[in-house]
Amino acid sequence: MNIEKNGISQIEKLPRLRGNWLQPLILLAPSGIWLLLLLVLPTLIIFELSLVADIRPGDLVNPNGFQNYIRIFDSLYLQVIVRSLFFALGTTIICLILGFPVAYWIAQIAPLRWRNLLLLGFVLPLWTSSLLRSYAWITILRPTGLLNSLLSTLGLPTLQLLNQSQAVFIGMSYSLLPYMVLILYASLEKLDKRLLEAAADLGANPMETFFQITVPQILPGITAASMLVFITGLGDFVDPELLGGASSMTAARLVYNQFLGATQNWGFGSALSMTLILLVSIAIALLIKFGEPGPKR
Repeated sequence: MNIEKNGISQIEKLPRLRGNWLQPLILLAPSGIWLLLLLVLPTLIIFELSLVADIRPGDLVNPNGFQNYIRIFDSLYLQVIVRSLFFALGTTIICLILGFPVAYWIAQIAPLRWRNLLLLGFVLPLWTSSLLRSYAWITILRPTGLLNSLLSTLGLPTLQLLNQSQAVFIGMSYSLLPYMVLILYASLEKLDKRLLEAAADLGANPMETFFQITVPQILPGITAASMLVFITGLGDFVDPELLGGASSMTAARLVYNQFLGATQNWGFGSALSMTLILLVSIAIALLIKFGEPGPKR
């Protein structure tokens, strides 16, 4: 009798277990198909293209597709990749230095009724095209632009910023600063003020309170914002192209030249793309691993 009851109970559980397995799959199917079509398959196609050798007329030996990856280690292309990392990292540091005080002021000091309006005003430039923003900076930074005209009026020496690395940093920082502020604001808004008050009661000065109380609480937000700005800056094409000139060649511009430039080499361009994807994947993996603080022991 007990055996029959146990058998019946196990049979009754089968549809329920099957439903528990199918329900998450059904819910995840739309996003899974979306990622498969727009992320996984394009990445596989780029990887396949990266293994295509560039066969030119007159070659005595057919080159191997892996030479596209070996070619990246040439000093010229390594310099381009390092420059791209330099622009992305420098922009991240600039946005963090400029964005943290703004986010802190909006989240903790500004009146509550004005916070949403201040955030809206700060992200308002994102409503315009990045191309228009870059052309606006060209108008400001060119030798006869607004900045040098103002300096000349004040009797100060003019600056040569356009087609220099400084102009790239200015344009990229201006474009990516709102992302830094938004994420930092979301973290600072949840800051536990009771801990700040407790630290003050225990005699901690503002600097100690900031580094020992404030920063640990918002460290996941700082990490997420920095990674977002770094990854976006690493793939930025418009600002280095329009503001940096020929001396500010980046990996994104190099990939563009390989696909649509005068000397087209889709295999090498795909290898460069896969290298950028690898760098971004490493950054995302670090964000997942270190973005959330672990339990304290």
